[in-house]
Amino acid sequence: MSLLCIPSYLIPAKGVEWLGVNWKFLSIERVWVAKKQVKKNIDQIVKSADTASINDGIKHNGKSNGKIGLPDGGSANFSAEHPLFLSPDAAANLARFFAALEAAAAGQKISIFHYGDSQIEGDRMTGYIRQRLQQQFGGVGPGFIPAYNVYQTQSFKQRVSANFKRYTAFWPPKMGSRKYGALLSAATFGIDSAKAQQQLPTEAWVEIEASASAFSRSRTYSQVKCFYNSCFKPCSVKVYENNKLIHEDSLIADGSAHVLPLSFDHTPGKLRYVFSAVKSPIFSGFSLEGDLGVQVNNVAMRGSSGHDLSSSDAQLFSQMHRDANTKLIILQFGGNSVHAFRDSSGVRSYVGALKNRVQYLKKLVPGAAIVLIGPSDMSRLNEGVFESYPLLPYTVERMRKMCAEQGVAFWDLFGAMGGLNSMPAWVAQGLAGKDYIHFSPRGASIASQHFYEALMTAYSDWKTKAVN
Repeated sequence: MSLLCIPSYLIPAKGVEWLGVNWKFLSIERVWVAKKQVKKNIDQIVKSADTASINDGIKHNGKSNGKIGLPDGGSANFSAEHPLFLSPDAAANLARFFAALEAAAAGQKISIFHYGDSQIEGDRMTGYIRQRLQQQFGGVGPGFIPAYNVYQTQSFKQRVSANFKRYTAFWPPKMGSRKYGALLSAATFGIDSAKAQQQLPTEAWVEIEASASAFSRSRTYSQVKCFYNSCFKPCSVKVYENNKLIHEDSLIADGSAHVLPLSFDHTPGKLRYVFSAVKSPIFSGFSLEGDLGVQVNNVAMRGSSGHDLSSSDAQLFSQMHRDANTKLIILQFGGNSVHAFRDSSGVRSYVGALKNRVQYLKKLVPGAAIVLIGPSDMSRLNEGVFESYPLLPYTVERMRKMCAEQGVAFWDLFGAMGGLNSMPAWVAQGLAGKDYIHFSPRGASIASQHFYEALMTAYSDWKTKAVN
């Protein structure tokens, strides 16, 4: 212990530069008295999130009357401990969304898009929010799914042939045309060079089916749509259900964006789309939907801080949202930037860039309200204990201020978790992973239930004012 005091005494707290490296060592105080891990009590936060009835409700009866996805209804009256932060403009924008929710419950169809980083990957958080909203206001199916999914997800199953290639707006490889669409990812299939020399078409396939591990409403759907663009050469498509041919068609070869829709009187079994062409179109996604209600679409962007929201072709992005009748966009970003902030100017620069993306979305999807979910608590290992990143609270503060200025609703996930240094308690209870960043499935359900209650508290307040 005495020897350890020597470098503790000689090396300053900020460290010393040597050989291009900043060398640090424990202070004398830390040599003799170790830091203690903060242990927050989150029992009430966990206990107050009632997730018990998440799979109650609709059971598909194998028939369709054109109204698959009717709501279960029930009470939507909540008083959230951590409500949405709403400026007057944000409240007005959200009011239009609540009116659209009521229309969905009465038989219309609307979409919600949840864009986020790896915290929502695999339908984490989105799947739970979708189930709750569809129970209350109607709708079935996971909604939009990527043309080529690479993440493990609970809400559907997908396989593709080996010659399919995935492109994204947020991670290489990217497409020069930027024809990703609303999902910010797309896929094409490679052409066999030997066949191309003989002008013979190359085949490629995509398989899609419901997942038994999905929430109950995501396991049910009656409409399947294939979204494509940039088809300049003839492309035939055969669709098989459980290896039986059920549809044969050709894609429209005019280069524009189109949809190939299929309707069923039941939730289809395993669907295989077999495409054949000498030049691949760009596939911008599929959609698994009901006949009415709310479609909640998960768009996970691993490694993104939200800057890539403006990286898709604007016309195609806007068209897909317009066709989907998007009424709400949920953004959940910041987690990939917090660890890199060195001072407050870095935070302000990031939030300023995020504001630009918010303005971009408002321009391209003018009918949609926006909710920004701030970053969760995240821990770094500092002198042997896990602590929140020092600039995380300031990031939340700047996000909330930006949202108020832009007419965007804000939900403080960091605060809902328990605030500063709450993540170790979530990890200790198995509600988050050992990376001290991502929720476990159970933790995601609890966080999502608190968000749902915040959204429904705002809905209840709007409903009360509308009645009075």
